[in-house]
Amino acid sequence: MRKPEDTYRHKGLRKKLVDSIRDKGITDEKVLTAMMNIPRHFFLDTALQDIAYEDRAFPIAEGQTISQPYTVAYQTQLLQVKQYDKVLEIGTGSVYQATVLAEMGTQVFTIERQKKLYEKNKHFIFKSKYPNIKFFYGDGFEGLPTYAPFDKIIITAAAPHIPPKLLDQLKSGGKMVLPLDEGVYQRMLRITKNEDGSYEEEAFENFSFVPMLKGKS
Repeated sequence: MRKPEDTYRHKGLRKKLVDSIRDKGITDEKVLTAMMNIPRHFFLDTALQDIAYEDRAFPIAEGQTISQPYTVAYQTQLLQVKQYDKVLEIGTGSVYQATVLAEMGTQVFTIERQKKLYEKNKHFIFKSKYPNIKFFYGDGFEGLPTYAPFDKIIITAAAPHIPPKLLDQLKSGGKMVLPLDEGVYQRMLRITKNEDGSYEEEAFENFSFVPMLKGKS
């Protein structure tokens, strides 16, 4: 696949986008720097390249979306990732969220339930740049027990409930960020797992995500 260009114009639009996300309240400079370094237009259909730096979600294959940049920044900031963290992502989608995490120096294990998307992502344009992203085809509710435990878990679809198997795969002291609820809007939650296996929940703003579905497609 021929790599698209990242021009001065793209970089200028990206800077405007990152500044607007900062103005909306994102304060983690590591998140903002990662987003400044990643050409979002590489993750979208060529027809959408001119509007790739608008702060909104766009459709991708298989009825999925690439999340609004502000949402990506918001979830990533809540996750409080550190370099070398082992992160499980549920819902690979366009690979944009995984790339932001990889750019921040984490080890990303990402699961996609849509076979066609998973196959497409095998030819991910940045595969050689980010060997720290590992791709899996599977059911997000099951997680990846073979690779557990994880320092952080991020769910990028609306979960109907907190998946118990994912809680089991979270390290003590680890954090999970997910949008929870089956309605039109979901409350963003951050769950911190305690040493005794109990966990604490913190609730944040409302967002709107595609639903998290069981099984593989």
